[in-house]
Parts: sequence; C-alpha cells; structure tokens
Amino acid sequence: MKELKNAEKRALELREILNYHSKKYYVDDDPEISDYEYDRLLRELLELEKAFPELVADDSPTQRVGGSADRLFMPVVHDVVMESLQDAFSEEELYAFAKRVTDAVGAAEYVVEPKIDGLSVSLEYENGVFVRGSTRGDGRTGEDVTANLRTIRSVPLRLTENLPFIEVRGEVYMPHDVFLRLAREQEENGGKPLKNPRNAAAGSLRQKNPQITASRMLDIFVFNIQRVEGAVLDSHRQSLDFIKKLGFKTVPFYNKFSSFNDAVAEVRRIGELRSTLPFDIDGAVIKVDSFATHRILGSTSKFPKWAVAFKYPPEEKTTELLSVEVNVGRTGVLTPTAVLSPVSLAGTTVSRATLHNQDFITEKDIRIGDEVIVRKAGDIIPEVLSVVSHREGSVPYRLPDTCPSCDARVVREEGESAVRCINPECPAQLLRNIIHFCSRDAMDIEGLGESVLENLVRNGLIKNPADIYLLTAGQIASLEGLGEKSASNLISAIERSKGNSLSRLIYALGIRHIGEKAAKLLASRFGTIDELIKASVEEISVIEGFGGIMAQSVADFIKMPQTLDLIERLKAVNVNMNSLDEIRDTRFAGKIFVLTGTLPTLSRAEATEIIESFGGKTASSVSSKTSYVLAGEDAGSKLTKAQSLGIEIISEDDFREMIS
Repeated sequence: MKELKNAEKRALELREILNYHSKKYYVDDDPEISDYEYDRLLRELLELEKAFPELVADDSPTQRVGGSADRLFMPVVHDVVMESLQDAFSEEELYAFAKRVTDAVGAAEYVVEPKIDGLSVSLEYENGVFVRGSTRGDGRTGEDVTANLRTIRSVPLRLTENLPFIEVRGEVYMPHDVFLRLAREQEENGGKPLKNPRNAAAGSLRQKNPQITASRMLDIFVFNIQRVEGAVLDSHRQSLDFIKKLGFKTVPFYNKFSSFNDAVAEVRRIGELRSTLPFDIDGAVIKVDSFATHRILGSTSKFPKWAVAFKYPPEEKTTELLSVEVNVGRTGVLTPTAVLSPVSLAGTTVSRATLHNQDFITEKDIRIGDEVIVRKAGDIIPEVLSVVSHREGSVPYRLPDTCPSCDARVVREEGESAVRCINPECPAQLLRNIIHFCSRDAMDIEGLGESVLENLVRNGLIKNPADIYLLTAGQIASLEGLGEKSASNLISAIERSKGNSLSRLIYALGIRHIGEKAAKLLASRFGTIDELIKASVEEISVIEGFGGIMAQSVADFIKMPQTLDLIERLKAVNVNMNSLDEIRDTRFAGKIFVLTGTLPTLSRAEATEIIESFGGKTASSVSSKTSYVLAGEDAGSKLTKAQSLGIEIISEDDFREMIS
C-alpha cells in the first residue's frame, strides 16, 4: 500500500514536470532541459505506469504521441498519424527490440539511418506539385506552414514524376554553420541566446513572416512515405531510393543489414561520426525493411513496433574555469566567455565556452577558479552547464561597469539581460556606427557605402563620425578602387549632408530605441541640439509616443561626455544643429495613414515626409484608428483588412489631389 502511494506521488510529480517541459519544447520552442533528460523522465513514468497500471491517467504524457499543436497557424488533420518512435538507451534494449521482431515474424532485414534533430513535417504533392506542408503537432493534428516550407530551397516545388498524390515526412533542421552565424548575431545584439539548432529551426519555421524563415537558411531531410498513389513499394530502403529519385533530399547515408549485430555496429559507427556531421543528430534509427512485415507488426497507441530509436547521451566533461574574457560586439553588447583548462569534448578540444550574460552567470553562481561541467549545446557551441565546486575564497563574478574597449560607462536597460556600451565613439562599434550615420535615412551621404567606409576605417582615416567631414579628395582618391571623380563626388555628398535637418542628425547618432519617427518628434519638440541636451527625462517622456525607456535612453546617450564631444566636433565642421522640418499646414492633423504596395512615383519615405509635413502620422498596421490606406501596386493583406473595416482606400492620384 505504501509502495503504491509513493508511486502515485512520483507519477503525479513526473506528469507535471513532463507536461511543463513538453509545452516548453513543442509549443514555446524554448526547451529548458535536453531531449535526453526529458526522455529519461518519460521512461521513468512509463516504468511506473507499467508496474502500477491503475496510475495511468488521461493527461499523462505517455498517453499521447507528442505535444499539443500551436494555434498560430491553421490546423491540419493528418490522415496518416505521424507517430513517434520507441526510444532505446542501451544496446541491450536494441537487442530486446530485435527479439520482439524475431519472435513475431522470424528473421528480418533492417535499415539503419541517422536520427536528425529538427522539426518533423509533412509535405503533400498532387500531380507532382507541392500543395501543402504541415508540422507534426501532436501526431494527429499539426499546423499549416506551407508558405514557410516553400522558402526552404531543398523542398521541391515540383517532383520529377507527376504522381497523382504523395505525402512524405521529413525533418526540417538548421545546419551548424547557419546556427553559429545566427547565434553570434543574437549574442552581439544582446538577444536571448539560442539553445540549439533544433530550437532555432522550430522557431524559424513557425515565423508569421515567411521572409524571416527564408533568411534562416533552413534545410530538410525526407525520410518516410506516409501515403502514395501511382506507385507500389515493398520496403523502406526501396522507398528511400524512390523519394530520392523524385527530387527529395534524403539522409546522406542509410544502409540495409541482414544481421542485427551489423545493424548495432552501424549505430556505433554513426555515433562516432556525430561530431563530424554538419547537422545535428540525437540518435540512430533502426527500421525493419519490409513493408509487409510492418503491417504484421503494427503499432502500439504511441509508436510503431517495427522501428526503434537509439538515443546518444550528451557528452559532458569537468574542467577548471581559468578566467572570464569580455568582448564587445558590434552593437555594444558585452559578451562574457569562459576561458577553460582544455578538455576533449565531442571530438574537439574545448578551451572556451559561452557564458551568455550576467543573468546566466548569476543563476549558476559562476566564479573564476570553479570546477565546472561543460558540454556542447546541440553538439556545437561549448557552454558551461553547471558548477561542481567553488575555489576557496572565490567571489561571484560580475561583468565590468565600464566598456573593455573604450572605458565608457555601460548600461543595462530595464527588462533586458544585455549589458551594453552606448558610447558613439567606441572602437568596437566604430564601423557599424559610421555605416548607420551615413545611411540613406540618416545623414544620406551618397557613395559612402559599407565597403568604402570599411576601407576608410581600416586605413585610419575615420575614427569617429566627425572625421567624415575632415576627409580630403586626395585621401579618398588614394584608396584602392576609388579615383579622382569618385573622390570629388563623395566630397560633394559629404558637404551636402551638412545641411540636413536636425531630425536626420538625431537618427544618425544611433540612440537606442530611437527610429526615424522618434527622431523627428524630438527635433520638432526641442528645435535645436542644445535644447535637447538640456532636456530632462521627464520633459522627453511627455512627447506623444515616448515611454520611460525611450526617454531614459535619449537622456543617458545625449549627456554622455563622448556624445557631447562628438556634437562639438560636428558643430566645428558646420553640421546643421537646428530643425528644418516645417509643418506646411495642419490639414492632416489627427489623421493616420497606412502605406501598402508600390506607389507609381513616390517612395514610402517621400510619402511619409509629405504626410508629416501636413501634420499627419503614418502607422505600420491597419486598425480601426486608421484614417486612410494609401495603396499602390501589389498591395497585400493590409488592403484586405482595410476593406473589411470599411477604411477609405486612396491611390497616389487621390493623395496628390489631397495635398494640391
């Protein structure tokens, strides 16, 4: 009786833990534990329910195939259930699987392939044309992500054969090189650190905007036929060869074995290759080859009886944390890196590991001299997992209060994990800051693009934005790829930019949270740069559309000694410091315009400038507060929404009549 009570208590606890982590993994795309840890917990619950069948509950994670489908996309009911696989954590469990197969059907042949760690999807084709793609969801109901799947270049839009119908199953994943690039960008921008390629792939595929998905360079391996019309296939190996012939990208290697011993040896071989592959795998799959045998063996309520997935444990090692190195990213974010006593991990020697940010360090109580456990997140990025022990006399580590690159005071804004240097003259951010300063929407210096600026910075001719106005035609002409005519044109563009309105200069300074509209509001409210410098946080925060964080960001930035020095240098070279933005009249006062599509002659920036010069405002999305939708060619969903809300839609000709 006591044993049952203890089992009941533990089963309840496990269900709560697993349901929580299942949601974090499948719905939020924000896992807090590794797949291996989750699978171990699930195995413990399975064993408890097996020993005490009365403990099985409807809400138990063991009673469903997977997590619940998200509601961001339209639901898709799978005609063929997208089953999960039975897991094995030891070779003994693999041989137990083989015995069950042999006892049921006798000798069998097996196909072994790597288990890709990504997001499982279904692709449907009619007459050889891709018509629908969906996520696995809970196995029975997923999400329609057709538009996003179309952005993956390895998804064929038309097959090599016009089959009446075929549905295949694949795994969308993010290659290691793409993940590393994305992770670096996230760290530099002070964003939430990516946990692993699977998490990154899932989040990328389920973006509302397919253009974002396209930028993430996702890939796919197709590994199974769910349904097919117009072809007869007898085995799994034959089906893989067939889908490859149709134009699908399949797993790079899959081999058939008559001996189960050889199949297990192949699982070992794949495990040894794991660290050399350009994508993530979390195991190897053994499948009975014959489809006729599949039908005989059938499935349980949770997984097929003709396949098993061997899960590789994550490799972890203990080492000493020797020091912490702090680098400054291009956006000013301070990124701490652990310098470790070298240790061999997942096929490489690791001597450095990411520490993400101060919150991560504080949460794990990381100190210099600690014995720490390290692993590779997704077998790629080394990270400190936990602390084993502290060195005697050690103290909690804190990021520095000043920037390691320029010694300016660093800030941490409310609600952010990133510690950031906001000095406009910080050498670590120099090129990025100057590119922004010269950009079209800022000081608009035509001809000073990224490559030219990089050349100027590399040759020491620009060390802050004010140096742009001290350049000579001779200095520019001496650079590789630039002649006297180019130099003359650049000098003219630089000279013209001195006359820009104050709003452009404010935006060019690169104040965090301050875009073009906010810069115009600041210029309109204070009129001159000197008045803005004198303004208090309270005076800035009363501007319509400004909140406390924006106001504080402006005040902190504009009063920095480095900013004041830069402004004085810009004054010395006669850059305009006064607002030139005039309100012609207030005919659009209180009116909100939304721009959509391509206008015949006006750019969006030009149309926006005209609207604001007549006292109006622009917004990025249509709502009940929208006054007009200015629509051009290829207007999309904004136009549709405006029509449904009964909002007045105008053309460029209508607009010109309104301002004539």
